[in-house]
Amino acid sequence: MIIRNLLAGTALFASVSAPAFADKASDTVNMAFNKELETADVYFNTAREGLLLNHSVWDGLLYRDPDTGEYKGNLATEWTWIDDVTLELKLREGVTFHNGEPFNADDVVFTVNYVTNPDNGVKNMANVGWMDHAEKVDDLTVRIILKAPFPAAEEFLAGPVAMYPDQYYAEAGPTGMGLQPVGTGPFKVTELEPGKHFVLERFEDYFGGPKGKAGVAKVDIRTVPDTNTQIAEFFNGTLDFLWNMPADQTEKLDAMGKYQVVNAPAMRIGYIAMDAAGRAGESPMTNQKVREAVYHAIDRQGIVDALVKGSSIVVDTACSPAQFACDQSVEGYAYDPEKAKALLAEAGYPDGFDIDFYAYRDRPYAEAIMGFLGKVGINANLNYMQYSALREKHRKGEVPMTFLTWGSNSVADASAITSEFFTGGPQDDARDQEVIDWIESADSTNDKEERKALYSQALQKITKEAYWVPLWTYNVNYVMSPEMAFSPTDDELVRFFSFGWK
Repeated sequence: MIIRNLLAGTALFASVSAPAFADKASDTVNMAFNKELETADVYFNTAREGLLLNHSVWDGLLYRDPDTGEYKGNLATEWTWIDDVTLELKLREGVTFHNGEPFNADDVVFTVNYVTNPDNGVKNMANVGWMDHAEKVDDLTVRIILKAPFPAAEEFLAGPVAMYPDQYYAEAGPTGMGLQPVGTGPFKVTELEPGKHFVLERFEDYFGGPKGKAGVAKVDIRTVPDTNTQIAEFFNGTLDFLWNMPADQTEKLDAMGKYQVVNAPAMRIGYIAMDAAGRAGESPMTNQKVREAVYHAIDRQGIVDALVKGSSIVVDTACSPAQFACDQSVEGYAYDPEKAKALLAEAGYPDGFDIDFYAYRDRPYAEAIMGFLGKVGINANLNYMQYSALREKHRKGEVPMTFLTWGSNSVADASAITSEFFTGGPQDDARDQEVIDWIESADSTNDKEERKALYSQALQKITKEAYWVPLWTYNVNYVMSPEMAFSPTDDELVRFFSFGWK
């Protein structure tokens, strides 16, 4: 087993005697993002950081209670299925956007019709592509027309589908929204330095709804990529809240006994995508025996035990166990380096081969994976990139092998991940028509048992053909100042509006 020592920050911990947290009288939570957010326009980024902004700066038509899973009215107060593809919604009266525009049916129609138009280039069409268009019935009534029955419609309307102001967005477009965001949410953006700094202030005219009023006056977010720098600032009191901390650093902080430390499971999974379809040109990854060898080569449980830790578990499915229709009976390939070597020899690579290997986060995990691959003769050349750059390269079919993660926008349905990567879209490295047909059929029926059966067929084949190496579920470590009040949820969403003070 490869066990990497990640305690590079030991000297930092040892040098700090006591924290000096900012006075809560400022009513400001200071926190950091680990990576730059390319744009604040939620439809033109796919990063977790963007999703966090989405839920606090904008609102969806519906809201899913994170504790009960119940759907509640948000910007809509009532909703009725007219037929299998027509959803009618009654909108909330008296809602205004941060710029003073009144919210009404025109905003819903504009937003839905804009984001579903492929010419506008929304980054994650899986979030919106199930809708065909929206129609106005009257100022406070709309109908959303689906392309086909889509059983996860309410889940998406409660999650990543944010409502935009039609007048402002028609003029400002994605560039303007990215620089000066305008929503209806409990926080408004008052300062923004692209990719580096975001200041959110409580929107005093917020309508309340299921989210309620923001519990703190301000959230100040800076991009601080280096973990040790974040921890140093935490000790100095310039940060109050550490999010997504590595397990080893969290353990050291917890051992000091001075802070609130919480580990929570997440919907995110890690996986290795391999170019089975040969989109990046001929490579060993087009050979199933090679892909099986990759699967056998990696001690996933060893990496979880040594590095990932927390509540994470090894998975063999191309989805999260927390999602509907994610079949957990799928059997993957066990850790067996000798079997991996034999498969490589059968595939014509008795001496192994060299390959470019891409990653964007969790470098220690990526290096551990590379170490296991190297032991069976697969010499991986690490290309460590910004997420936005790697995503675009992957979408263009230029990546033979990559370590990625996907949080499904916290949508608790397999369509939020399996459909994104295995239905012939720009990130589908398998291009398996049988899998595509099964998933598309699953996503267009309201019969839950039929959906489960179709997804099961697709997931079984994805694993059998080793199109992916599913790795593990993620967990999230939160470290907070003693004065903060915040309860994490299992969907990896940090709801800034639920921040408070003890």
